[in-house]
Amino acid sequence: MSDPIASEPTEPAPLLTLRGGLPPVVDARRALSRTIDAVGAGSGPVAIDAERASGYRYSARAYLVQIRREGTGTALIDPVAFDDLEELGDMLASSEWVVHAANQDLPCLAELGMRPTRLFDTELAGRLLGYPRVGLASMVEELLGYRMRKEHAAVDWSTRPLPEDWLLYAALDVEVLIELQDEIRRQLADTGKLGWAEEEFAALVNAKPVQPRPDPWRRTSGIHRVRGRRALAVVRELWHTRDAIAARKDVTPRRILSDAAIVEAALTMPKGKQALASAPGFRGRGVQRHLGQFADAIGTARSLPNSGLPLVTRTYDGPPPAKVWAEKNPSAADRLARCRDAVREVAEHHNLPVENLIAPDTVRRLCWSPPEPLTHGSVAATLRGLGAREWQLGLTGSVLTAALQS
Repeated sequence: MSDPIASEPTEPAPLLTLRGGLPPVVDARRALSRTIDAVGAGSGPVAIDAERASGYRYSARAYLVQIRREGTGTALIDPVAFDDLEELGDMLASSEWVVHAANQDLPCLAELGMRPTRLFDTELAGRLLGYPRVGLASMVEELLGYRMRKEHAAVDWSTRPLPEDWLLYAALDVEVLIELQDEIRRQLADTGKLGWAEEEFAALVNAKPVQPRPDPWRRTSGIHRVRGRRALAVVRELWHTRDAIAARKDVTPRRILSDAAIVEAALTMPKGKQALASAPGFRGRGVQRHLGQFADAIGTARSLPNSGLPLVTRTYDGPPPAKVWAEKNPSAADRLARCRDAVREVAEHHNLPVENLIAPDTVRRLCWSPPEPLTHGSVAATLRGLGAREWQLGLTGSVLTAALQS
């Protein structure tokens, strides 16, 4: 087998085109029933993709679902036209799904009642094979020799009706996904990594829904400039006010108010609606509609008792950031450095990204609170409890134990 990190082809790859032409969008109950019957009559795995309106809408719902199967061809389904797609999901539940970047598409498909029991993620498999570029277009060109269209990657998929060239772009996302799976599966088998991939795919299928982050307002861009608990309270109140408005209007929050505007308001704390109206980031027509709510949010932060103010640093459900370990716990910092070096060596030996060999957060938690007594069995049990798969334990259990015991 050739090295998966191959050199770029000297001749431009031909543009990928649809083999069966662009199908009509399924947006009526009768058409959906026919599509379900047709897909059910096909054979083999099912290529599935979904388009969201990231950057335009608050929700992460799917605005288009693309399906392709041998003997069926491609179907483009408008989920907005239906309450759910549970009937389609039930029919496909026992089939193997082929997706690219499953962690992006599975949540919005689950909202429609579509959940796989078997899965093959071509992006994740590409990472396990050591490909430096694992975007769908890059992998299709590298492995199958076709260039894919990229011009509509960031459009507003909530637009109705969807333009024909957008639909063509979406249909191409599943056009050769099965062929891509076939080639990747062959490479996984040749490199002895197929079992690893199957464990990873099973973990994706069985993963619990992602829990909301604690204190999401602390991820406001530029918050590092804000000093003091009162100013942080302004960030928090403005963030939650903006989030509530965005959820109600189903618009991405930063289209309501920018992070930069929130930070500037926290730094200057303008008093009242009139002063806020001239503050940076609050002068636009869209922001002015909600000026009263934002002024009230700042007023709330100003009037909070000290007991209601946020802490300067957030509380963690695990160890603190690694950058402070040397000061807070030098022994843990030393353990982490040794374990990181050990994991990096294993990852390089097997041509894997470090984060796919074992989650960095898992290593941090292990090093902050190692098990006692410190044995290979106790380390493996700790890693398993933190979500590590068996193939990861096989590659890292011994080296991490040795690093911790050094």
